[in-house]
Amino acid sequence: MKNYQIAVINGDGIGPEVLREGIKILNTVSELDGALSFNFKEYDWGCQYYLKNGCMMPMDGMDRLSQSDAIYLGAVGYPGVPDHISLWDLLLTIRKGFDQYVNLRPIKLLDGAPCPLKDVDASELDMLVVRENSEGEYAGAGDWLYKGKPHEVVLQTGVFSRHGTERIIRYAFEEARKAGKTLTSISKGNALNYSMVFWDQVFAEVGREYPDVKTASYLVDAASMFFVKDPKRFEVVVTSNLFGDILTDLGAALTGGMGLAAGANLNPERKYPSMFEPIHGSAPDIAGQNKSNPMAAIWSVSQMLDFFGHEDWGAQVLGALEDVLREHKYLTPDLGGTAATYEVGDAVAAALRKRVK
Repeated sequence: MKNYQIAVINGDGIGPEVLREGIKILNTVSELDGALSFNFKEYDWGCQYYLKNGCMMPMDGMDRLSQSDAIYLGAVGYPGVPDHISLWDLLLTIRKGFDQYVNLRPIKLLDGAPCPLKDVDASELDMLVVRENSEGEYAGAGDWLYKGKPHEVVLQTGVFSRHGTERIIRYAFEEARKAGKTLTSISKGNALNYSMVFWDQVFAEVGREYPDVKTASYLVDAASMFFVKDPKRFEVVVTSNLFGDILTDLGAALTGGMGLAAGANLNPERKYPSMFEPIHGSAPDIAGQNKSNPMAAIWSVSQMLDFFGHEDWGAQVLGALEDVLREHKYLTPDLGGTAATYEVGDAVAAALRKRVK
């Protein structure tokens, strides 16, 4: 039997509610597959922890997390704690400390999910965005000079190393080759005359090693337009930290909303644990009301199973989500339904059992 140790950071707001349903699905997988089991270690880190202790997680937090096979993160953010603290002192600390340099965001229209685009079916909206997750515009480099003075100056420096740029582009080429799909690079080389010109150069260099992969390159503004007007032209996409952050939220809006947006933060070499999360935020305004949509949290469980090498189970979990979406009986308010969070989780678990048995 293969036993996986999962560190669960419930976070803030709706985080605990949606993760509970994802854990329910992992336990269902374990129930159906006697060769798999999952142990969960929960941590109460987040903004409430910060308000009590002055830090988002304890000093030995990374050491504790390093003992796990994967990290399952709810959401962080709460009124009274500045967003840059909740982001930099927990989420980005984990991403950078564990070298989770690949952020994988599936932009896929599930069967039964709503789409605001006219006459677009699931086959036309199915892309994988590979976002650089360790440096770029979110490197945290810069300075704030003469703060508070009339002549204050703020410098925010994007950091694009050859090591960091090449490895994310190479990862995307490998994904495209494995799937037999095209690869599109998205940058802004016409205006960002150092960082993005360098990105484009590295993309071309690495591309020469993959003559079997058909490629394209777009400026980010044009790509944003084509995400809406002609999404089928994108299959695998690789882009920088900032552009990936923005474009994947646009993609989420096209594929059912933030309640269906999942993300994986990967350390492909598996030297450190990878982290899986719904990316919709903590939504403190509806916390505790059982209105939150757990589908993104469940989708991130599918990504976790894929990363563990159990792609068959990852596909079954995603299929169970589609079964529930098609039935249109157990949907939360964001998808036009009246079901409670736990009812959606129960419905997905039931659909998973039905698919397997």
